[in-house]
Amino acid sequence: MWVLFGAGIVGSVGTKHLVHGTNHQHLVTVGAIALSLVAGTYVMRQEPLKSWLKTRPVMWFLFLFNLAVAVAAPFLMHGGQGIGTAAGMGIVSLGAGLGLLKNRTRTAPARARVSARRL
Repeated sequence: MWVLFGAGIVGSVGTKHLVHGTNHQHLVTVGAIALSLVAGTYVMRQEPLKSWLKTRPVMWFLFLFNLAVAVAAPFLMHGGQGIGTAAGMGIVSLGAGLGLLKNRTRTAPARARVSARRL
């Protein structure tokens, strides 16, 4: 699955160098994106990667990095591309932030129980 995921990413990014003709480039790009999404979905369901992505350091990185990109994108890209990038990265950052809050509320009662046992 990793090979298919990598091929989809390479195909979507490097289509301009691999295929000539704009209509064919668009078709190959869309197909490669679809391939990477499907393969990425199966890769993400593997347990080691799934549990690693839920750790607090990874969630903080996703939150802060995507928030920084969302803030900087309208200034670094022009027009709709900057707005679209900012919106997409903002949604990812919001999802990571909500994941941090969700994990915080889940771990807070456990800490209270531990401190109550010490008394």
